[in-house]
This record gives sequence, C-alpha cells and structure tokens, in this order.
Amino acid sequence: MIQFKSFNTIAKSIQTHYDSILNYFNNRSTNASAESFNAKIKEFRALFRGVRDVKFFLYRLTKLYA
Repeated sequence: MIQFKSFNTIAKSIQTHYDSILNYFNNRSTNASAESFNAKIKEFRALFRGVRDVKFFLYRLTKLYA
C-alpha cells in the first residue's frame, strides 16, 4: 500500500468530505458565495496593509461588505 500513498490521500479526503460532495449533486449547492466573500476580504486587507487599529479595520469591513 505504500506505493499508493497518493491514492490513499485522495481516498481519505473524499471520505472526509463525502457529505459535502454529495450535497452538490443532491442540491446543486456550493460554497461559491463564501469563497467570493473571502476573496473580497483578502483584497480589502491587501489594500490596507499595516493597519494598526483592528477595531477600525473590522468596522470598515462590515460597512463595505455586510
């Protein structure tokens, strides 16, 4: 089985995420909206590198994307 280490990793990943994978086929439901939101947060964070006031950063974030 050592020679199939990559396959074992893929099989374990499928087993771990089995319900989520089936959820797409059953309900056509994805996490695309969450991924899009995360991308927007990353972009916003990149614009404001070096922000020292975390409270203000979170305030601005909620005003723009909430």
